[in-house]
Amino acid sequence: MSLSEAVSLLLTLSVPCLILVMSFKLLWKSWTLPPGPTPLPLLGNFLQICKGDLVQSLLKLSEKYGEVFTIYLGSRPVIVVTGYKAVKEVYVDRSDDFLARGDVHSFDICYKNYGIAFTSNMERWRELRSFSLSALRDFGMGKRNTEEQIQEEAQCLVAELKKTKESFFDPRLFLNKAPCNIVLTIMFGNRHDYEDKELLDVLSYMYETIFIISSFWGQLFEMFPTIMRYIPGRHQKIFDNLRKLLLFVEKRVEMNKNTLDPNNPRNYVDAFLIKMEKEKMNPKSEFHLTNLVNSTLQIIFAAVETISTTLIYSLLILLKYPDIIAKIHKEIDQVIGQDRNPKMQDRNKMPFTDAVIHEIQRFIDLVPMGIPRKTTGDIKYRGYSIPKHTNVFPMLTSVLKDPTCFPYPNEFNPKNFLDENGEFKKNDAFMPLATGKRNCLGESLVRMEVFLFLITILQNFNLKSPVPQEELDITPDVSGLENIPKPYKIAFIPR
Repeated sequence: MSLSEAVSLLLTLSVPCLILVMSFKLLWKSWTLPPGPTPLPLLGNFLQICKGDLVQSLLKLSEKYGEVFTIYLGSRPVIVVTGYKAVKEVYVDRSDDFLARGDVHSFDICYKNYGIAFTSNMERWRELRSFSLSALRDFGMGKRNTEEQIQEEAQCLVAELKKTKESFFDPRLFLNKAPCNIVLTIMFGNRHDYEDKELLDVLSYMYETIFIISSFWGQLFEMFPTIMRYIPGRHQKIFDNLRKLLLFVEKRVEMNKNTLDPNNPRNYVDAFLIKMEKEKMNPKSEFHLTNLVNSTLQIIFAAVETISTTLIYSLLILLKYPDIIAKIHKEIDQVIGQDRNPKMQDRNKMPFTDAVIHEIQRFIDLVPMGIPRKTTGDIKYRGYSIPKHTNVFPMLTSVLKDPTCFPYPNEFNPKNFLDENGEFKKNDAFMPLATGKRNCLGESLVRMEVFLFLITILQNFNLKSPVPQEELDITPDVSGLENIPKPYKIAFIPR
């Protein structure tokens, strides 16, 4: 037997053995985990979820396997949790058991476990989160001076929209710039002109990245990251874009460092730089340049994409339901009028508008699978034994559309947040950006920006679509890590 024949025989015998070993391991793991579809060696449950719509595939599987079940993304087991009660257990009732950040390989390859949002290092997360909450409060997030910044930026946005002279265009051309300027001011201390090339590049990189991650290419990468990392395809743009964004943040951090006054911090980056100096002799300190750059980008990315996509989706839905715009205009005219800027205090006097904004966030279901979590130790959960570091998908979409919590779960209807007297009605299942100990850092900023930007736009404009309202499609263009609306055109007609 020649050497080549011997190698061929060895490979022929080895591959089936390897498959058998992996099959045994998968079967052994499944004994302790919740039930789910039988995985194939190497492929896992690819055949059940390979249609490019991971979210709907998982919801369909929950109909067969129940509120809590197991799938395999490749050889990686993931516990899928659905429904308000079960997801609330993960986020609130047993939050410490599920507090670690789960794998998002698309981001993890570039962030490398650094920064506040995508680290699985619990001590790092606690220190960076505590610092960031304090710093963001100090520099305006949720405070009156940030409200004034948003009001000023909203007027800049209105001025730019008036320049379009009632022409039809893609609203993303404007509605991502305003939120980006707010978070850049908080993080670095200054805004950009709307035509600034650096601003336009940053927005382009972020949108393309989140779109690809949420698309089939991104879902495929999450299932087979080791292989897909070296295979050509659209997913390769994710890593190129993230590197460019990190370089942008590094440059801006260096600019802040060159003008830093340790006695007068101006923004988040200044505060972090001062903290770095204080802890420079501590070899275990989490306050170093890598965490600064990664945390800063993660906060900017989350703020821009969350707020801009919510605004863009909001206008699409309002185009679809002009009768709702008419009712909002009526409340705006009664409570605010045309002679002053909207302010957050107005929201309490506008129950219908408040209900519409809540319903928009519920219906668009921005982060349908939630951001993945991991178990912090070996746990018992609903009668199952789940090992430490097991990934968990708390399906926010199943909460926001839980028929036991919302009377109209699958349609857009503001009555989901209105009582019989037309007053705003809170709902504990409203958790569009998760809830609990690891919820969105900038939730108060999102709430403030969405209200002030949207109401300022509607105070000044009527909305017009180039196609009949019945032809407007308000289902997502892609649905994965994020729900992103289909492209559309809109015209802003001054009132």
